[in-house]
Amino acid sequence: MSAPVVDPTFTALPYRKLADAALSRARDFNVSHADFRFERVRYQHLAVRDGALQDASDHEDLGFAVRVIHHGAWGFASGVVLTSDEAVRIAEEAVQVAMVAARMTTRKVRLAPEPVHDDVTWVSAYDVNPLDVPVAEKSALLVDWTRRLTAHDAVEHAAASLQQVQENKFYADLAGTRTTQQRIRMQPWFEAMGTHRESGVFDSMASTAPPVGRGWEFLEGRLHDWDAELAEVPELLAEKLVAPSVEAGTYDLVIHPSNLWLTIHESVGHATELDRAFGYEANYAGTSFATYDKLGTLQYGSPAMNITGDRTIEHGLATIGYDDEGVETQSWDIVKDGVLVGYQLDRPMAHLKPELNDGRSNGCAYADSPGHIPIQRMANVSLQPDPDGPSTEDLVSRVERGLYVVGDKSWSIDMQRFNFQFTGQRFYRIEDGRLAGQVRDVAYQATTTDFWNSLEAVGGPQTWELHGAFNCGKAQPGQIAAVSHGAPTSLFRNVRILNTNDEAGR
Repeated sequence: MSAPVVDPTFTALPYRKLADAALSRARDFNVSHADFRFERVRYQHLAVRDGALQDASDHEDLGFAVRVIHHGAWGFASGVVLTSDEAVRIAEEAVQVAMVAARMTTRKVRLAPEPVHDDVTWVSAYDVNPLDVPVAEKSALLVDWTRRLTAHDAVEHAAASLQQVQENKFYADLAGTRTTQQRIRMQPWFEAMGTHRESGVFDSMASTAPPVGRGWEFLEGRLHDWDAELAEVPELLAEKLVAPSVEAGTYDLVIHPSNLWLTIHESVGHATELDRAFGYEANYAGTSFATYDKLGTLQYGSPAMNITGDRTIEHGLATIGYDDEGVETQSWDIVKDGVLVGYQLDRPMAHLKPELNDGRSNGCAYADSPGHIPIQRMANVSLQPDPDGPSTEDLVSRVERGLYVVGDKSWSIDMQRFNFQFTGQRFYRIEDGRLAGQVRDVAYQATTTDFWNSLEAVGGPQTWELHGAFNCGKAQPGQIAAVSHGAPTSLFRNVRILNTNDEAGR
């Protein structure tokens, strides 16, 4: 199959002419930096419940933005009218914003240097664009999923959905960088719900399939066994409905990547965004316990903990060729042998700390629409496997009394990303190195450093999976970004387990 190319309906749009007009006008004001970003993002969402289509939406976000640095301050403006005159007007407005902001700016904005990338193109890795597949075919698939689930006696209701995004961007700046990019991402999902007739216990069981930077081929059964999971989930739900409630206490945990990705996201991903560590998100999403003075000394976790930031991994949701500041994306260490050694950076943050990443951004600037200014956003932050590490079964065999955790569910973490608790789709007792059935009402609780320092072993590459989310939120006005997190199955010792029913006073 030939490699995908940028959608010709996007390349036919007049973004180069608009960029030339906007940047030429910005140069007239002797700005120290100006960039132009043109975006078309298409979103399609389908939702089915109990065999009936509930929602089908398809919409597009199209427009452009100009960002400048003038007198040491940011200026930003955006528009949707695709004419050269409008591009000039938007550039003028951005300069005017910067002139007002300069009177209130106490620390001048400067950008870390970046080589010029002259007219480069990048397209994400996929075989079939899901947006080229007929809606009728996609909705029929979801209808079939829910009918197959509700055919089981344990399942009273079933829901399924499919989110698809095609994101096209063109970037240009006064330095001479020009990038044209396209990426595809998709999130299939289903859930079965049921009630145990005698006890009245209600619960659900959902797919553990991840959202992916792939195309329709992910739903064809070669990359994920949907038939096996659809057959398994009702049986898992039936077992969960009659499972005993967990006894609170201290347990060893073997955590599957379908659960551990979210703990990585909340306790490592957000904590190592340098803007948060500097307090830039304090009034909205909080700060970070992993402050800059701890770089190189904080024992974040055990020596088995090696975390990378990566915006290049194939099929990652945060993977891109060049970020929204024209920076070529990279992979780098965040935690090495358990010690904090790096942060996620955009160009303004990299300039503030030139000792990081050789004084260069690691490509973490992103805006979720043409109407929003780029901000520092999370890379694909992942826990690395042990190259010669054990299998999931081997990790389970090391545990006398513990729990095996599969699938994500609810979570809670404080504003410094330090105190947290997480639940999951299902928890299995481990007794004398063997799985011994499901238990219910489980949450694991810890501080970030206690948890990661309890990491005894990570699995081998055969246990490593890439999971993630479409809806990571940040900033004011709020922006949403998609991000992946890879992890191997991992063994943690002596983690506190709560009984959620008891905690809720039931």
